[in-house]
Amino acid sequence: MGEKSRSRGCCGWFLVLVILGLIAGAIVFAVKKKSSHSDDDPAPVPGPPGAIQKKYSDALKMALRFFDVQKSGKLVDNKISWRGDSGLKDGSEANLDLSKGMYDAGDHMKFGFPMAFTATVLSWSILEYGDQMDAVGQLDPAKDSLKWITDYLINAHPSENVLYIQVGDPEVDHACWDRPETMAEKRPLIQINASVPGTDVAAETAAAMASASLVYKKSDPSYSSKLLKHAEELFSFADENRGIYSINIPEVQTYYNSSGYGDELLWAASWLYHATQDETYLDYVAGSNGKLYAKWGSPTWFSWDDKHAATQVLLSRLNFFGSESASKSVQVYKKTAEAVMCGLIPESPTATSSRTDNGLIWVSEWNSLQHPVSSAFLASLYSDYMLTSRTAKFSCNGDSYTPADLRKFAKSQADYVLGNNPLKMSYLVGYGDKFPQYVHHRGASIPADAKTKCKDGFKWLDSTEPNPNIAYGALVGGPFLNDTYIDSRNNSMQGEPSTYNSALVVGLLSSLVTTSSAVQSFT
Repeated sequence: MGEKSRSRGCCGWFLVLVILGLIAGAIVFAVKKKSSHSDDDPAPVPGPPGAIQKKYSDALKMALRFFDVQKSGKLVDNKISWRGDSGLKDGSEANLDLSKGMYDAGDHMKFGFPMAFTATVLSWSILEYGDQMDAVGQLDPAKDSLKWITDYLINAHPSENVLYIQVGDPEVDHACWDRPETMAEKRPLIQINASVPGTDVAAETAAAMASASLVYKKSDPSYSSKLLKHAEELFSFADENRGIYSINIPEVQTYYNSSGYGDELLWAASWLYHATQDETYLDYVAGSNGKLYAKWGSPTWFSWDDKHAATQVLLSRLNFFGSESASKSVQVYKKTAEAVMCGLIPESPTATSSRTDNGLIWVSEWNSLQHPVSSAFLASLYSDYMLTSRTAKFSCNGDSYTPADLRKFAKSQADYVLGNNPLKMSYLVGYGDKFPQYVHHRGASIPADAKTKCKDGFKWLDSTEPNPNIAYGALVGGPFLNDTYIDSRNNSMQGEPSTYNSALVVGLLSSLVTTSSAVQSFT
């Protein structure tokens, strides 16, 4: 009897403890749920690519096609039927082959500053999300498009202190409306050198070369070494011959005016550190140059002209995955990267007010989609750094947020671009049932068999008919602050695509294709 009573007593107490445990667990769950700012979607987990998200996979495949639309030079097996050879004599006046590269936007200019930025972002996307690109068959197209630009950049750097930064005269170019295959206007060259320095464009080109060297390190070691050599030379050239390129070459100010070169120096040094593991470059960003140029504690927008936020996110990799000494030296960059993230999450106490009523980040009337897409790309990266390193949360003025909060924001921007907006229209041309039909793009607006010259092609600009050719994958400029869009070929403010926007949207979509997280090492 005594033994049975003791057994029943133990069982009773055990049941009481179980019930109390369940109650406590429920309370904890409720508190966590109440304090969580995340959606109900499953969070990405570290590991190989997971289930394919068809929406983002289809959009990624489309976005990458725009690079084929923009290619200059001798085209072999190009997938865009209405494109042909063009720019074959580019660079000939300097005995250089500058036939490759990509046209900047809807025109036929090759601007070195945004083109190098395109290559850097495309490299970064491949390095972080190449496995996800590969899962949907897009890694090789991405690498091929990148090489089309880096081949051009290599040839544009014929000696240590000379870099050709432009092919074509924009005033002459913009006075014509013709197909690139038939353009006959002169294509003059502009260079920077020790006497006419351009630190910003030289450093951005160094960043492009250094990041691309990592992309090809395993698949083509010889090409990778060549890229790295150019990157190191260009960085030295940029650092030792300082000057803003658009001040020294005033004629470029109308098109790609630079606000300064400090961000490009830090951006390039950061990529060179990742490519070489040379502590000199880490000391560069952590020392006096960082204090002078990094804008620590001041969140900024990532764009072709401003790389501060991207540098902060890139260097935060060292805090998540690097050595203790490397992590300590760039801790201040991570703190600013977190401030950038806090500004993006809508519920954050420090959330930016630069948004449309429907939640799209909106900073600039011209090319308005650049900032939401670049911000979403950075948010995806930071979210994946946290996931891969098992970092549960970060703080914004005392409120905690998770990787899922960042991913939710990134998806909201991507989904807006792909059609979840008041117009129910995709801003990615060729994706979805409804997208812009009057894209401001010469090649797309003129029939492939037209025999137009410089001036008579303007009838196609002014035509009321939709473009005869689809500029597949073009990300147009984007909506106004009131979420409206005027689909007119003459509306270049909203309707002109660019290659650098395409690189950013490729990065964003690649991050969302599956539920995988970022890689821990680029090598």
